[in-house]
Amino acid sequence: MIVALSYLLLSPGRATAQGMPVYDNTNFISLAKQLVESAKQTAELLKMVEQLNAVREKIEKVNNAVRQYQAVRDITRNNEQLFEMVRDDLREVLNSPYIHGDEVETISNAFNGIMEHSLDQLDFMGQVLSNDFLNMTDAERLAILEAQREESQKILADIKHRKKRYDMVISFRKMQAIIKDRKPNF
Repeated sequence: MIVALSYLLLSPGRATAQGMPVYDNTNFISLAKQLVESAKQTAELLKMVEQLNAVREKIEKVNNAVRQYQAVRDITRNNEQLFEMVRDDLREVLNSPYIHGDEVETISNAFNGIMEHSLDQLDFMGQVLSNDFLNMTDAERLAILEAQREESQKILADIKHRKKRYDMVISFRKMQAIIKDRKPNF
C-alpha cells in the first residue's frame, strides 16, 4: 500500500493531475480592446454632454432674451394705450358740460399723477435693460420686467375704472339736468 501511494505521489504530472491550465491570450487582448473602445465611447459621450449643456445654456439665454423682449413690448404697448386713453378720456371728461370747474383740477391732477408714474416706470425699465445695472442676471432682469408688466396692466385697469366712474358721474348729472328741465304734462 505504501509503495502504491508513493508511486502515485512521485510519478510525473500526467498521472496525478491534468497539468497547468493554459490561458488563451486572445481573450485578454480582446478584453483590453473592448475596454479601450468603451473608454473612447465614454469620452465621446462626455464631450456630447458638454456640447448639449452649452446648447441648453444658449437656448436658455435666447429664451430669456425673448421673454424680456415680450415683457418690454407688452409694457410699451400698455403705456401707449395708457397715453391714448388719458389723452382722449381726459379731454372727453373735461369737455363735458356736467363737470364742474372745481373738479377739473382734481381730475387733471389724478390723470397727471398716473402719467408721471407711468413715465417713471419707463425710465426704470430703461435702467433695468442696460447691461451694467446692478450686475443683474437675465433671470433677475426678467422678474423685474414681469413685475413692471403686471403693474402697467394694473394702471391700465385703474384708468379704465376711473373713466367708467367719470362717465357714470357725467351720465348721472346729465339725467339730473334732463329731469330738472322737464316740463310737466298736467
